[in-house]
Amino acid sequence: MRRDSWQRSSRRPILPWLALACLTATGARADFQSCLAGLQQQAAAQGVSVQAFRSATDGISFDDKVIELSQAQPEFKTPNWDYMAALVDDERVDDGKAAMRQYGQALAQAESRYGVDRFTIAAVWGVESNFGKNLGKMPLVQSLATLACSGNRRRDFFRGELMATLKIIDRGDIEPGRLTGSWAGAFGQTQFMPTTYQRLAVDLDGDGRRDVVDSVPDAVGSTANFLHVAKWSNGQGWGYEVKLPAGFNAGAAGRKNKKPVGHWAALGVKRIDGRPLSAEGPVGIMIPAGIEGPAFLVTRNFDAIYSYNAAESYGLAIAVLSDRLRGRPGIQAEWPTDDPPLSRAERRDLQARLTARGYDVGEPDGKVGAKTRDAIKEIERSLGMPQTGRPGAKVLEALRR
Repeated sequence: MRRDSWQRSSRRPILPWLALACLTATGARADFQSCLAGLQQQAAAQGVSVQAFRSATDGISFDDKVIELSQAQPEFKTPNWDYMAALVDDERVDDGKAAMRQYGQALAQAESRYGVDRFTIAAVWGVESNFGKNLGKMPLVQSLATLACSGNRRRDFFRGELMATLKIIDRGDIEPGRLTGSWAGAFGQTQFMPTTYQRLAVDLDGDGRRDVVDSVPDAVGSTANFLHVAKWSNGQGWGYEVKLPAGFNAGAAGRKNKKPVGHWAALGVKRIDGRPLSAEGPVGIMIPAGIEGPAFLVTRNFDAIYSYNAAESYGLAIAVLSDRLRGRPGIQAEWPTDDPPLSRAERRDLQARLTARGYDVGEPDGKVGAKTRDAIKEIERSLGMPQTGRPGAKVLEALRR
């Protein structure tokens, strides 16, 4: 359950705010050790042993990279079609099916105990860490201590997450060296925040520890428990793709604007394959790319997925991946773009071709960062195309010529 997508408002003046942030960070860096001493007192008051605190904080320092990431301006907004193409491609589906075969017993046990189907559990696992391949490399204690001792306006939030992390270590569930993750503290196979871990992590493999880092059973069981607590209703799907009638009022759409299924049927909404609608309870219509793009009927189960990371595009990626892991087709309608999105394999191909042309984009890994976007802009400029920095089919085809 990640919360590292939080960003400050882009409407705020950038340079003065960053200058103030830098001054604050400089002061926090100088006072880091005294701040740690205060945190030790706070941890002791919450029952964390001196030994656990010292073991966790030995050798850590103020991490400027964490501050840089926490202050990063969202310069590039990823279109929904690019987001979905990167998270739900044939490669991830194949990897997911292999992971489900390997850990079928654990997924079946989690499904039976918590009433959440194994395909949805596996889809969360796939989106969050690519089935355990990408757990994050930033040391949790150092990251959270840096944020707790900085001028970050969410300092109290991060102190709470740090205290939760120290309690995990003190209890012996996970070794400090294995607690790595995102800059904001999400960790493990399915990227729990430490306080979420405290509330909802479970010991599915029965070894006496709740280890969501190195135990896949514990991780998938904890994810199932999260969705169970979020009121997942087993036996009901998250929803499905639909076709909207001509003249459909876009203002009536929205995940929260749920109506009886008969209401939407009366308006002429049908399944994408033309069959009539069916669902239990009230449902909403979601149009993530507007009225011209794909549309989806969503149930309360979609809200349970949404609660994992509070983003509709994220929830849709999990929902569609869960369908594809079942063997169902992906999204059928076309996205409203004349420049189709790229899969991760195609993005790696794009990066390799940029490297061959002398651009420094790092290792071709399919992850499109600032270096790749800057190189794409240069290619677009040389071809007389609008300089978007977006990894689309048009740029890739131009590089393949």
